[in-house]
Amino acid sequence: TDSGNVVTMTVSTALGFTLDKLTVLDSSSRAVRLTEQANGTYTFVMPASDATVEAVFQIRLAFTDVPSGSYYEDAVLWAVGEGITTGISAHAFAPDGSCTRAQAVTFLWRAAGSPAPVSAKTRFADVAASAVLWAVENGITNGTSDTTFSPDAVCTRAQIVVFLWRAKERTAAGSGTRFADVAETAYYADAVLWAVKEGVTLGTSANAFSPDE
Repeated sequence: TDSGNVVTMTVSTALGFTLDKLTVLDSSSRAVRLTEQANGTYTFVMPASDATVEAVFQIRLAFTDVPSGSYYEDAVLWAVGEGITTGISAHAFAPDGSCTRAQAVTFLWRAAGSPAPVSAKTRFADVAASAVLWAVENGITNGTSDTTFSPDAVCTRAQIVVFLWRAKERTAAGSGTRFADVAETAYYADAVLWAVKEGVTLGTSANAFSPDE
């Protein structure tokens, strides 16, 4: 576009996003005056050089059950922005809802970038999803038996923390826990120690983890 001409831009945002900032810079990184018009359009006068348009978008939560300032608001923003979840509907996240084994593994798989599993075969008769194949190949889960994954079974806190630990660290974090309901010999004991050390969880009280909830 020639210098001095008026340039008109229309900004379109994807579902769930809003425009946070729009700037136009000349070749010397100086701001070019931008005028907002109606219907999401903006105009500027082309400078005597190339112009660079920069747009910053924000996620707009449409979930009516995620209050502003809630302890999980930032986590939900992150999860939606990363494509890990879209909630249970366009307007509900269900923060107090239960999480199935299939959902937990799918969240981890998406957080890892949705990698393709090495094998297309599964030993589980009740599931053949890529997320489960990937999780088994990476040692995150062995299923509930040799031939079943139980995708619709609700995850316990112990299972969730083990999934996270195996996906992230798989390292011991000392011995003994402050939780009376976590035996040192429990399969999830190292995972709980790691999760507390890394600030993933503080338990359900000062001395309880509630592994079976």
